[in-house]
Amino acid sequence: MRVTLDVPDDVAESLARNLQDLSRVLLENIAIEGCRSGALSVGQAAELLCTGHNEVDGLLKRAGVYLDYTLEDLDADREMYRRLGM
Repeated sequence: MRVTLDVPDDVAESLARNLQDLSRVLLENIAIEGCRSGALSVGQAAELLCTGHNEVDGLLKRAGVYLDYTLEDLDADREMYRRLGM
């Protein structure tokens, strides 16, 4: 899906002067807010940003977004790594 935003010219010019890649910044903010609200999973955010889970995790941490990670999640991850021989 393509999304188009109408932004006043002066606002767009100001943003363009201060941000190297406005499209990327907007996508990152969509990913951050999507994960914060629960609308997106980390995997979906990674897909949106064409990057890996670790990069999304770092982005979320820098934005102060910490996801719920339970002991059950830890146990499941440990089991997965054990089965993979890691």
